[in-house]
Amino acid sequence: MDRIRFSVVALAMLISTASASAQAPDVSGHWVGEIDTPGAGLGIDVDFSTEGGTLRGDISIPVQGVQDMELIGVSQDGTSVRFAMPDIPGDPTFAGTVSEDGDRITGTFTQGGASLDFGLTRGDQPAVKARASLDGFGDFVARAIEEWNVPGSAIAVVAGGEVVFAEGFGLRDVERQLPMTPDTLFAIGSTTKAFTATLLGTLVDEGLLAWDAPLTTFLPEFRLSDPTATQLMTPRDLVTHRSGLPRHDLLWYNNNESTRAELVARLAHLELSEQPRAKFQYNNLMFMTAGYLAGRLTGSTWEEAMRARLLDPLGMTRTNFSVSDSQQDDDFSQPYREHDDTHEIELIPFRPIDLIGPAGSLNSSVNEMAKWLLFNLNRGKVGDRQLIDPGILADVHSPHMTTGETPERPEISQGSYGLGWGIDTYRGHRRIAHGGGIDGFITSVMLFPDDGVGIVAFVNRGSGLPGVLAQHAADLVLDLESIDWYGEGLEERKAALEAQEKAEEKMEETRVPDTSPAHPLVDYAGEYWNPGYGTLEISLDGDRLSALFNNIETPLDHWHYDVWNGARNDDDPTFEDTRFQFRSNVEGDIASVESSFEARLDPIVFDKRPDSRLYDAEYLERYVGRYELSGQVVTVGLSGSTLTVSIPGQPMYTLEPEVGGRFTLVEVPIIKVGFVEDEEGTVSAATFFQPNGVFEAERVE
Repeated sequence: MDRIRFSVVALAMLISTASASAQAPDVSGHWVGEIDTPGAGLGIDVDFSTEGGTLRGDISIPVQGVQDMELIGVSQDGTSVRFAMPDIPGDPTFAGTVSEDGDRITGTFTQGGASLDFGLTRGDQPAVKARASLDGFGDFVARAIEEWNVPGSAIAVVAGGEVVFAEGFGLRDVERQLPMTPDTLFAIGSTTKAFTATLLGTLVDEGLLAWDAPLTTFLPEFRLSDPTATQLMTPRDLVTHRSGLPRHDLLWYNNNESTRAELVARLAHLELSEQPRAKFQYNNLMFMTAGYLAGRLTGSTWEEAMRARLLDPLGMTRTNFSVSDSQQDDDFSQPYREHDDTHEIELIPFRPIDLIGPAGSLNSSVNEMAKWLLFNLNRGKVGDRQLIDPGILADVHSPHMTTGETPERPEISQGSYGLGWGIDTYRGHRRIAHGGGIDGFITSVMLFPDDGVGIVAFVNRGSGLPGVLAQHAADLVLDLESIDWYGEGLEERKAALEAQEKAEEKMEETRVPDTSPAHPLVDYAGEYWNPGYGTLEISLDGDRLSALFNNIETPLDHWHYDVWNGARNDDDPTFEDTRFQFRSNVEGDIASVESSFEARLDPIVFDKRPDSRLYDAEYLERYVGRYELSGQVVTVGLSGSTLTVSIPGQPMYTLEPEVGGRFTLVEVPIIKVGFVEDEEGTVSAATFFQPNGVFEAERVE
């Protein structure tokens, strides 16, 4: 009987153990679902894991910016599961039951006395699911670069806190047949702007900067041409393209001689096209100013602050600030363009843009950019280190300025601009993105923060392909019905090429035939000056004029009258088909040249500089002396390198050089003075040009 009783007890224990096992399914893994809030459900995802026999978990609520928050009070009793969120008013708590098949958890969510239903479904880990969704994506990219006539591309995708795709395609160097890799360095162009805005965010975090304080609080020398605009400008305005200043990009483009401090000083001479905060106007100079500000506040430079505060902590050790540095690396891409006539791929020179660096000079690889994506998706945290307050980063990612652009498709909402990021809704998913383009390199960076997904795509020839590739990858990872972005992009490219050809054909119709310049060609040559843009040099070589600006030399063809046109220039097409109109003063001298350097404004005017010898004291000595004018002796003197005129009974007058070799009386500008000299430079007379006549004064000993 004892043995039988023991066996029954043992059997009962086995049955009890088996029953308990059946009633306690393993909840470890990834769960996705929602809380049944009024209106639309509140999406959540929960991850459970068992460590040392203890059940742990974290929760993400994308629309509320909650990501991987560690749960408290996580417990399981058979099929019952409980867990709570810490440090939130109302003690939000979940109490649920696991379904018999172990794939569903349903129950009640309580917070502050309110009760709502919730449901979770077991699913694949986001990273696992994303990798599976990208099966075959590499073949798509390989075909795309061939059909789009692009030498090479590199792409990285992150999801679920991991890099799920990172590959290079095609060639980074066509001549040497070097393959593209995920470590190949590219110029990322304007996607640099998000780095600069985030860098300023770290200064706000430390109390060194306030987004909405007057900018002159931190940069006392800052001036715009409008005093009211100067007073209104804030650091936030610098990084939201709402300063009122249009692009004025030719000021800095290919400028390798000025400093950032000098460019900041030149802002005072640039015309605004709008009132501050009235309209979105993309502006690189304001981001340059933002980077200059970061250097000032940290007692260093933008480069040093960026390296110390973001790049090094993110592990972006190969990311650099200049294409000169990239070319010293073992793995970098060459830049290319498509020839206008033959459509053949041709190598173009690297163009240093260090001067405008904070707006677009970073160079990186998709492997290193993946770290940047993860940092932004993880609310500013790298490992255990919080580089920027999550609230400040959320502000960087938030809309601050409408762009005014009309959506091209119903799947994409009207865009707005945050701090260094463009923001819209892509097929129902919040998107934070930016593109970049500089001399052969095009970049697309996209974040889907509510989905934990980020994408970066590079190509090494100017084209719209990176955006197409990024959106195709997004559709796959977000499990959206396919849209043929690829085919649409090819059609747009074809249409654009055809439109360009027709436009070039019709351009000749705007030309007035059979006209001639009003002056000998030599009269147009000289240095022309604008206080904002600097020097434009017009030179004569044989029978052809050419323009030189910021070290870009462009031959000029006579268009009509006193207008010249930038000729075909395979070395640098920047000023091709740019018109230069020369204007004369009332004396008939060529006094200025104007050109549409900024599309949103009237042509920029460059005033011709007088002969440089007229500022040379040694040369001016020839004019010093006494001249007899209407019975009076007029004395021409020299003060430093400036001529003066003394007339008996009158104050001393200052002579300012003019084009044409004359001088203006500064105190009486309507009077001009010229000197008569022979071929040897011997001066015999001075001529006074007045409204009532021309008076000649012979030189006397």
